[in-house]
Amino acid sequence: MSEKLHTGIELPEEEMDVAEDVVDEGTSSFVKYRFVADPGQTLLRIDKFLVDRITHVSRNRIQDAADAGMILANGVSVKSNYRVKPLDEIEVLVSTPPQSTEIIPEEMSLDIVYEDDVVMVVNKPAGMVVHPGHGNFFGTLVNGLAWHFRNQNNFPTDDPRPGLVHRIDKNTSGLLVVAKNPEAKAHLGWQFFHKTTERKYVALVWGNFDEDTGTVTGAIGRNPKDRQRMAVVPEDKGGKPAVTHYRVLERFGYVSLVECQLETGRTHQIRVHMMHIGHPLFNDPSYGGDQILRGTTFAKYAQFIRNCFEVCPRHALHAMTLGFEHPVSGEFLRFNSELPNDMEQLIDRWRNYVSSREIQTNE
Repeated sequence: MSEKLHTGIELPEEEMDVAEDVVDEGTSSFVKYRFVADPGQTLLRIDKFLVDRITHVSRNRIQDAADAGMILANGVSVKSNYRVKPLDEIEVLVSTPPQSTEIIPEEMSLDIVYEDDVVMVVNKPAGMVVHPGHGNFFGTLVNGLAWHFRNQNNFPTDDPRPGLVHRIDKNTSGLLVVAKNPEAKAHLGWQFFHKTTERKYVALVWGNFDEDTGTVTGAIGRNPKDRQRMAVVPEDKGGKPAVTHYRVLERFGYVSLVECQLETGRTHQIRVHMMHIGHPLFNDPSYGGDQILRGTTFAKYAQFIRNCFEVCPRHALHAMTLGFEHPVSGEFLRFNSELPNDMEQLIDRWRNYVSSREIQTNE
């Protein structure tokens, strides 16, 4: 049984922030594969096991992946001489040769939170696509990175996603780490693969919560009825394990401000998990959040919601905190970004709405 996850690391998107969503977190310089050994599997070195199952990948590249800690057997990192046993679950992240995809450098203003000789942290605005593709070949973050690094000789401009180790959705704002050389990219990719990074998001979602904290566990895969959307689906139907921890920051009655911390990085993970537990992101058209899901039937309230949609004309999600180990110094770096103006205005409107209702009730 095998399954190719796609991408390069995951560009853990968003939530996305390794594989098809190696992230919500993925880059195209890595591809993640997952295999489950057959019940009758005889003991076999894992490098031989993988070479027999992955086309166009040499044994040397498999061994390199093992040396880099990018081969897991039942969730534990193993070396190339590990012997595969029946029903072992094997995951591997292997490097892929750069593709001949031309990236057009574009001069643009980037909100650079941190930069040294090895890594850069960027605060991406909502509305900016991370990398070219699917009709978005210009104006992406990658186009801007290509311009920013145009005079840096070791920056891999022949990589279709130069420097990217993870990604977030077009309409999600917030922090991304960018690697400035192949070694840094591999090191950061290892961290995303082994889930040692720290990623926290802030979202405004529909509804109130019974508890202040909670965890959503549900495998995520393509929605069988709409391939453009993701959904919670069984693992035997293509779902990938996903875990999201949440904490309520502020309650507004009909909506709540929550912090979500990713344990995994599947495509649209936060958006799917919040919808799954009955709390779609506010103004998320893909997952039903662009409708009035909680509240009164009064026309004044409906107008208030329409005004809120206009203030924040995208799903209300911001990648606020990003932490990782520096590829050279080994120091754990943690960065935080303030909420963008559209989400600040949206939250202020809800605070004022709740305050005005409390005043009217007291009167």
